[in-house]
Amino acid sequence: MMKRNRASAAIFLVSMIPPVATIPLRAQQSVGVDFAEVTRAAVEQTVVLPGELRALQEVELRAKVEGFVERIPVDRGTRVARGETIARIRAPELDAQKAQAQAQLATSEAELAEAEARLAASLSNYERLSKAAETPDVVAGNDLIRAENAAAGDRAHVNALTQSVAAAQSALDAVREMTSYLIVGAPFEGIVTERYVHVGALVGPTAGPLVRLEQVSRLRLVTHVSETYTGGDLVGAKVSFSVSAHPAVTFEAEVSRPALSIDRATRTMAVEADVDNADGRLAPGMYAQVSWPLRRAQKSLFVPRSAVVENTERVFVIRAATGGAEWVDVRRGVFQEDRVEVFGELAAGDRIVAHGTDEIRPGAQLTSR
Repeated sequence: MMKRNRASAAIFLVSMIPPVATIPLRAQQSVGVDFAEVTRAAVEQTVVLPGELRALQEVELRAKVEGFVERIPVDRGTRVARGETIARIRAPELDAQKAQAQAQLATSEAELAEAEARLAASLSNYERLSKAAETPDVVAGNDLIRAENAAAGDRAHVNALTQSVAAAQSALDAVREMTSYLIVGAPFEGIVTERYVHVGALVGPTAGPLVRLEQVSRLRLVTHVSETYTGGDLVGAKVSFSVSAHPAVTFEAEVSRPALSIDRATRTMAVEADVDNADGRLAPGMYAQVSWPLRRAQKSLFVPRSAVVENTERVFVIRAATGGAEWVDVRRGVFQEDRVEVFGELAAGDRIVAHGTDEIRPGAQLTSR
């Protein structure tokens, strides 16, 4: 009897439990949210990057021959034209070598003239004997052979002396070429920014430089751009910059030489832009604040900043899908006012939660409030 009462009580308790299907699951709850739309737009943003102005060309001029500085008409700050004399060097050894080469050439030319005269006489004698030999028994055959051999020997001597003259001429030309190095000229127009020697100083190929020359009518603006901002065609892009020496002035430059390679250590690309500095207001070595325009080859997707949710595991937005809320992983790009560029499995026109939170679980039914 007691067992029958216990079974009846158990059946009663089970009947009091509602069916599982009627228990409200959190994933199936309806959540009221504000919706936003994924939009597609061109990226229009400018970032400020540090840069440095450098001379378009710069070189330290050195003497190619050893000697003493006889004259140096330039000093720091001197403007020079291309080919203008920077320094004149005196080298007594070269003068002696030049005189010796000239004497050797004159001697070789005299010996050649003498040998050519002997050759002319030998040829004339051979021709005379050959003509006479046409008459029988007038000239001995041995005499004709000796005359022919003499002419051949004189011709060989002339050929040897001709080569000697050419060698002497080459030696003299080499000394003259070295002598031309006694005058050091400017390879391009520019400004002497440093002078290292004075009159009387011993200079040469292994000695230090004479002066430092920089071309400043055009400058290089060098900046290191993060790989995030290197998309699109860089060559020809216009950038603006400012320097502390002229804080109220905005200067313009045109990108000409991107490195087209990312530095592994800094994850940046070195980019050079040409700057017209005909008025001389800028100087190499100045630091610049460069306004770098961010460009994308194509338009990007944008969502409100508040739509992006970030937790310890992922970064995502919540899309309103047919089956309920859907978490879509994204990567953030640049910020543009109250919107942020995103990359992920989204499309323009998708409806997303404007104020995302990870409390809205996947599958939740979304309603507009």
